[in-house]
Amino acid sequence: MIAVVDYGMGNLRNVRRAIEQFGVEVCVSNRLDEIRRADALILPGVGAFGEAVKRIEALALRQALLDFAASGKPLLGICLGMQLLFERSEESPGAAGLGLLRGTVKRFGGGVKVPHIGWNDILPSSDGSVVGMQDAGSCFYFVHSYYVPESDATIARTDYGLPFTSVVQRENVVGTQFHPEKSQAAGRRLLERFVHLH
Repeated sequence: MIAVVDYGMGNLRNVRRAIEQFGVEVCVSNRLDEIRRADALILPGVGAFGEAVKRIEALALRQALLDFAASGKPLLGICLGMQLLFERSEESPGAAGLGLLRGTVKRFGGGVKVPHIGWNDILPSSDGSVVGMQDAGSCFYFVHSYYVPESDATIARTDYGLPFTSVVQRENVVGTQFHPEKSQAAGRRLLERFVHLH
């Protein structure tokens, strides 16, 4: 069973529908028992970093998410959900992310239009288990004003005024800055690979 975490900020219906097409059981939940029992977890997210942290804390989800990541089972963060995997964001000083990956989420500058909305290419930097080299040049759908700089967890990057991280992976923890559930065939391939990781 794959659990989609419902903390009140995410594209839950579309994510659920995108996963159900692979014939696996999906639940959308913020119940700790269902999250712990899941074979894989998806942390979606749309909106502000600080508000997301507040809601995760209010629902007592932080430790459950950290425990799930430590279990070795696959965890996928999408858009804001990927940013929450990091320690902090310039968007919300003082709000502590999950800290599963080191680094600070930054705001786009340098004269580019913000938010970054629409289709853009990814360039894989390694043959990760979710985004493989066969997806080089694939287009995915982005909607975001903040980005993750490249780091040792980066397995694919995208250019938008500067190179930024579009996919991260450290062991069982994966994140995509783009929305695979809105990215047609390329997004479907990525989600299918994630579903089959567990």
